[in-house]
Amino acid sequence: MLDEVTARDTVVAAADRLFYARGVQAVGMDAVRAEAGVSLKRIYTLFPSKEDLVVAVLALRTRQWADGVERAAATATTPGERILSVFDFLDEWFREDGFRGCAFINSFGELGATSPRIAAAVRGHKEAFQEHVLGLVREVGLPDAVALQVVLLAEGAQTTAAITHDADVAREARRAAASLLAVGGARTP
Repeated sequence: MLDEVTARDTVVAAADRLFYARGVQAVGMDAVRAEAGVSLKRIYTLFPSKEDLVVAVLALRTRQWADGVERAAATATTPGERILSVFDFLDEWFREDGFRGCAFINSFGELGATSPRIAAAVRGHKEAFQEHVLGLVREVGLPDAVALQVVLLAEGAQTTAAITHDADVAREARRAAASLLAVGGARTP
């Protein structure tokens, strides 16, 4: 029998795969049970509601996002390069098999109007990303408004890539971000 942490992680990972591939509302808890190999009773002990499970999946996605952005920035030597590395992360992600866009946007579209907790989790993730970019923009010495512009390029790239299945969108968004930074006088590669 799996310990509580392992069972929790197993259920969240299974739900993440299913929700991302099919959508949250299309996936029942029986499908999560079958995918995770954990009994429904145990799942409901760990997550008293499906909403609790969705919030846990979004927390996992937040960690994955932060890790991916950090990994992409690992070789960057300037704040400008770290800003542009976000688009390198997106480019790699968009090329993965099964890419279906942003799990936060997808979840918000499905449940944001009816679940304040899910809406708050999505907002929290998006605000944290904007704060991250804002910090980098300030390090470069550009106006705060540039951070929102860069974030909009990243968000737009995610949506466009999901709809068009064009992974090259990340590279175009990177070029646009580089132009924004250059106009402001930031040195970028």
